[in-house]
Amino acid sequence: MLKVNQLTRIYDEKAVVDRLSFEVGDGEFVALLGPSGCGKSTSLKMIAGLETPDAGSIELNGKDITLLAPGKRELAMVFQSYALFPHLSVKENILFGLKARKVNKSDQQKRLNSVVDLVDLGEHLNKKPGQLSGGQCQRVALARAIVSEADLCLMDEPLSNLDAKLRNEMRSEIRALQQRLGMSVIYVTHDQVEAMSMADKIVLMNDGKVEQVGVPNALYNQPETVFTAQFIGSPPMNLLPSNAHWIGVRPEHIEIREGGTAAQVISCDYHGADTIVLAEVKRGDNETATVKLRHPGHALFEAGQGISIFWESTNEHRFPRAS
Repeated sequence: MLKVNQLTRIYDEKAVVDRLSFEVGDGEFVALLGPSGCGKSTSLKMIAGLETPDAGSIELNGKDITLLAPGKRELAMVFQSYALFPHLSVKENILFGLKARKVNKSDQQKRLNSVVDLVDLGEHLNKKPGQLSGGQCQRVALARAIVSEADLCLMDEPLSNLDAKLRNEMRSEIRALQQRLGMSVIYVTHDQVEAMSMADKIVLMNDGKVEQVGVPNALYNQPETVFTAQFIGSPPMNLLPSNAHWIGVRPEHIEIREGGTAAQVISCDYHGADTIVLAEVKRGDNETATVKLRHPGHALFEAGQGISIFWESTNEHRFPRAS
């Protein structure tokens, strides 16, 4: 459906997006994931037509839209800030784009009726945005995107302004709505939990480049780079020096067990269901490394206490130290 090929954007002689390539299938939910400043939002703006790429191409349904004006791309967009008109009612905000495109009134009403129940806004149509909660405002922004019946919906960190509880609820709502409507979505986020729980496919970016593209399970279980290994997972993967390689082991794959590697506890961080234990281990004659392990329940280890840690070799990942 959408094909992004070698997309590049340069600011002050630095490539903030560097030869970005990925595809979005019909009805697919794709997350652009990465730390702040990695080029996610710039990539989304180029797809939307709000920025012009310095190189590369964008195809939508086989049509080259790289230099097409934003209004002619038939895309919908949901912003971080909701971008609602404060003086217009919920109904007027939802229909604003259709009115601007001079869609006939009967079609406007038909589309409005079909969307208000989906996003549970039937009782709020005559209210102004200032009378709504953050979650309700986000639903208005989603409804406005849905009624446009666009081929592709672009979402730029739409949940980052919400509190943690509401974010969790809206994640489920957006994903369920996307699946029910069969919408194609590109979702920009720096939150790996959002990407892992919502996306069919993740495009992980770092410093303008693609680190890895794949289903969430592949990025977690088969990280192709050190960056992927340490960005995906909480706490991140441990990296232990070993000759010419780093040995990567996830905290949840390390146990406290007799007969393993000697370690010394540095601290314990109790999370309720489990405890994250930070410990130091010796690696060879001159090297030491710190590891985090996830221990079930409430661990009462003292700082400086000696423990024995163990992991199965099948849970090891190896990365070359030189690159």
